Amino acid sequence: MVTAACLVTAPGTASARPVAPSDAQLSQAQQAQQAAAAQVGQLTAALAQAQSAAASAAAAADIALQDYEEKQAAWEEARVAAEAAAAAAAQAQAELQVGQDEVVAFARDSYMQGSTSAGARAFMTAGGPAELMERAALLETVGEHRVDVVAQLTVLQEQASAADATAQQTVVQADTLKAESATLLAEAQEQKVAALVQADTLAVQQVEMQEQLEVAQQTLYGLEGAREAAAAYAAQQAAAAPPAVSTTPRSNSGSSGSGSSNSGSSNSGSSNSGSGGSSRPAPAPAPAPAPPADTTAGTPSGSVVQTAIAAAKTQLGVAYSWGGGGSNGPSYGISPDTGVWGFDCSGLTQYAYARAGISIGGTSRAQWSQFSHRTVARDDLQAGDLVFWASGSNYNSIYHVALYLGGGKVIQAPQSNDVVRISSMWFGNDYFGAVRPTG
Repeated sequence: MVTAACLVTAPGTASARPVAPSDAQLSQAQQAQQAAAAQVGQLTAALAQAQSAAASAAAAADIALQDYEEKQAAWEEARVAAEAAAAAAAQAQAELQVGQDEVVAFARDSYMQGSTSAGARAFMTAGGPAELMERAALLETVGEHRVDVVAQLTVLQEQASAADATAQQTVVQADTLKAESATLLAEAQEQKVAALVQADTLAVQQVEMQEQLEVAQQTLYGLEGAREAAAAYAAQQAAAAPPAVSTTPRSNSGSSGSGSSNSGSSNSGSSNSGSGGSSRPAPAPAPAPAPPADTTAGTPSGSVVQTAIAAAKTQLGVAYSWGGGGSNGPSYGISPDTGVWGFDCSGLTQYAYARAGISIGGTSRAQWSQFSHRTVARDDLQAGDLVFWASGSNYNSIYHVALYLGGGKVIQAPQSNDVVRISSMWFGNDYFGAVRPTG
């Protein structure tokens, strides 16, 4: 890379004669500038692809986060069910113990009251007809009660066994869901961190290459300026010189100087051409999901919408926190955002509608799924609608949601290292569609 610099004085000063750089110097600077521009152009194209990949990685991380959150919710339900099953098993065991105690008490009372005697013996030892009738009735009653107690004890044993088996099965299910959710969380965190690192690396590379191009351009501009100043100085000196007495034609040095200026002008054009090479090429469009063509939602509820929007606006400037926020407001997120207090995209929309008394779910795709029967076409968007973006055509690929404010604006929690903000509505290739929670 050329690093030469030329000190140029103002044209017309007699104290210092501008020195024109040589053609070799100028050519070398042009080549360095063109090489830097070409390198920036190549890097820009590569960066566009890499940035697209980083954006895809970030979207995949957000999708994986939703997988984890849904699995975590399923584990929480299974844990509650396991606790209820364990309580039921304990209650059944307690009832079984009561039944067993009743059988023991029945056997003891029967022995002490002589009701365990054989029927013939009871009749033979009766003191008279009245006692005989009394013992006959007692034997019949005892027999019926013994059958009832044994039957009840059998039912209690079966209930206790069934409750215990259910409790054990539910615990196994809960443990499985917990392990699966931990795996999904680890995968989501790995993808999120990789996306952040990739984005930071790309940003540094872009800045470095742009700085190199600017250095090369400044070097070239300095040499071109020096040549133009030298040519102007030569023309000024020629105009100030007395007319020549000799009739011999003058040397073409002035013309040569003028040619140098023209050459410099041409070189300046080369510089512009090189600079043009640094423009960012447009990335190849991704396959677009098919947004709803028709509106199936009804008219939104104005009061509910205004309450939700007002609640969302109270959070303007709050940090984005991956996995953070919910119905109760902002919270700490999931690693790498465990130290960031704020919202992710669906946490913000969930909070906004919770303040208006509507539960919309905790993930962006759950929010779509819950109101998928109330879709809104692009041209029918109204304030309060939820707008979604996805990496594919299935709702499971949804990775972002925002709250439409009307007038082509949305309020959203955009991404890591950002804050809740109002942005212009965009559609793009990954726009998935919109739903209306109040329609």
